[in-house]
Amino acid sequence: ERSLRTGIDPRPWQTDTSISNLSWGYMEHDEFKTPEFIIHQLVDIVSKNGNLLLSIGPRADGTIPDEVRATLLDIGAWLDRNGEAIYATEPWKISGEGPTEVKTGFASDQEMKPYTAADFRFTRKGDNLYIISLACPQDGTASVHAFGLAGEAKGLGIKDVDLLGSSQKVEWLQTTGALNVKLPPDAACKYGFALRVKLDHFHE
Repeated sequence: ERSLRTGIDPRPWQTDTSISNLSWGYMEHDEFKTPEFIIHQLVDIVSKNGNLLLSIGPRADGTIPDEVRATLLDIGAWLDRNGEAIYATEPWKISGEGPTEVKTGFASDQEMKPYTAADFRFTRKGDNLYIISLACPQDGTASVHAFGLAGEAKGLGIKDVDLLGSSQKVEWLQTTGALNVKLPPDAACKYGFALRVKLDHFHE
């Protein structure tokens, strides 16, 4: 409840949380989680073989508070663009990389520090791998070390890299130390972006 895991669990698991920081239902003068916070929780949980159950507290007449509605629409817009990296995916061999420590334990989610542009999570579907950023790089570039020639993706044979939600070409170069990516000018990076890494073949 209101918690995360540090790594991939081979068994499916679930975290429940509330869009409210103070309750599991409706209350006046509530405090709500931001769309960014919930999206980043979802990405982290899915990369570790989990599901996120989100509680929404309607008013007594069944209506949804405006702040909650706006947050849900923002999350939906992000998923409309990047949902391919979330829906029907599986964990990869590692869940991600980056300097930000994930807090675990009951009701520990509010102890999380903000993610940085060096924090990424990984998912898999078919012959594609997905890299999901947890913060937007100011210079439009990203370096993902696990996808370098000497990293966890060693030997996978990267054929191409696409930015979900964009029709423009992504500039990329795989070096020994990292997969280096330059995002196209139309890159939408509200709450983070998602890259689809197309492989020549997939093997464990």
